[in-house]
Amino acid sequence: VQLQASGGGLVQTGGSLRLSCAASGRIFRINDMGWYRQAPGKQRELVALITRTGSTNYADSVKGRFTISRDNAKNTAYLQMNSLKPEDTAVYYCNADLIPYAPAATQNYWGQGTQVTVSS
Repeated sequence: VQLQASGGGLVQTGGSLRLSCAASGRIFRINDMGWYRQAPGKQRELVALITRTGSTNYADSVKGRFTISRDNAKNTAYLQMNSLKPEDTAVYYCNADLIPYAPAATQNYWGQGTQVTVSS
């Protein structure tokens, strides 16, 4: 199983970016999918989480600016980031709890990071 993150880049303050996280390989079902970020010198933190049924949870710092969504048919999660601020600069990682095959237990996977840089 692989998680492929894409969509990062350099944007000015107030701009927007859309990140994608596509899961591939042997997948029976994906449960929660999430986005985390890690800025230089800081710990990795949760940005947004979405359950299989679409319930969402956001870090206070991104509420009202970021939107997480998913397409279960495509095994893909998205993070729409609007009104970006310099403090959003970080490497963004996608994460998924998934069952690779029945009746295996749920396993947790990380994608490679994608850099988001917001210039002031």
